[in-house]
Amino acid sequence: MFVILWQFDIAEDKVPAFEAAYGVAGTWATLFGLSPEYLGTELLKDAYVPGRYATIDRWQSEDAYRAFRKQHDADYEAQDRACDSLTDTETRIGAFFA
Repeated sequence: MFVILWQFDIAEDKVPAFEAAYGVAGTWATLFGLSPEYLGTELLKDAYVPGRYATIDRWQSEDAYRAFRKQHDADYEAQDRACDSLTDTETRIGAFFA
């Protein structure tokens, strides 16, 4: 399995829209779901830091993720731009093999 982790800081007034976009059934998950090798997304809310979230995106393999990005890059970039206003900071923690 291939896993990508992200951390986000969100303004309080943007939380509902952020959760709608980044949640397990959100717009990102819908886009990723175009690949049969996408295994799901988990949205985590920090227990101690208000407005801090993390996402875990799971793929069957790194090759599956790369194939998705190659095939849907324009859609990915458009979604990323559409979500820019929802986040104060966005940090890619890393990509890992599980």
